[in-house]
Amino acid sequence: MNKRGRSRSTPPWPVAIPAIIALAFLVLPVLGLLIRAPWGRLIELLTSRTSLDALRLSLVTALSATVISIAIGLPLAWLLARAEFPGRRFARALVTVPLVLPPVVGGIALLLAFGRRGMVGQYLDSCCGITLPFSTPGVVVAETFVAMPFLIITVEGALRGLDTRLEDAAATLGASKSAVFRRVTLPLIGPSLIAGGVLTFARALGEFGATITFAGNLPGVTQTLPLAVYMGLEGDPDQAIALSLVLLLVSIAVLVGLRDRWLRTGVAS
Repeated sequence: MNKRGRSRSTPPWPVAIPAIIALAFLVLPVLGLLIRAPWGRLIELLTSRTSLDALRLSLVTALSATVISIAIGLPLAWLLARAEFPGRRFARALVTVPLVLPPVVGGIALLLAFGRRGMVGQYLDSCCGITLPFSTPGVVVAETFVAMPFLIITVEGALRGLDTRLEDAAATLGASKSAVFRRVTLPLIGPSLIAGGVLTFARALGEFGATITFAGNLPGVTQTLPLAVYMGLEGDPDQAIALSLVLLLVSIAVLVGLRDRWLRTGVAS
């Protein structure tokens, strides 16, 4: 009998068979990628100019999107968790929209908002000479749009579940609100903030639909790893598989990095 008092037994076949099919369905594509991988040419393919440019651009834009998400997403998460204001539920719903919005639709929405003739983009172009579509900053904008909700939701959940007695004690001792936030709140939600940042980075690194729609697929400028994989399927499938392995490795690293957090959550629940 386990810690929760439930005994484990052999599952009945009506449950076991569909479960095995589901597991095979999830594992076989990954297994096929590993079997088909050009292991003999892997170093050559990953060190090609196209691969290195795509890898460099992906790391730069994904890190930039993560930093921006933390800078503006953390305050929004705090407002959603702690502040009372009209339309808070609606604002929380809006935060989750990019999670369910088809990426291509997200790219079109970004064009309508930040394109040269978009609601905001036309003023950026006329006043500041800033053109986001089909540029590296445009990639960062697209990745931030689709990835920031992961950070906001993770941090908001941590703030809502935080024991506020330590914050109240610090305030009682004379600490200002900003000092309480820096010295008490941030350290307490630190693990969740890191987890949200990792999820945000991973999502930004794997972004495809919004990026290709809003920023295009220009080698060395907007062609990230997923876009290079897409192009490789048409010209060099082995290169596409090699780059896919890089993204798979990142996904595994994220899962391993967050494993302890998920286990602690499972034990606590």
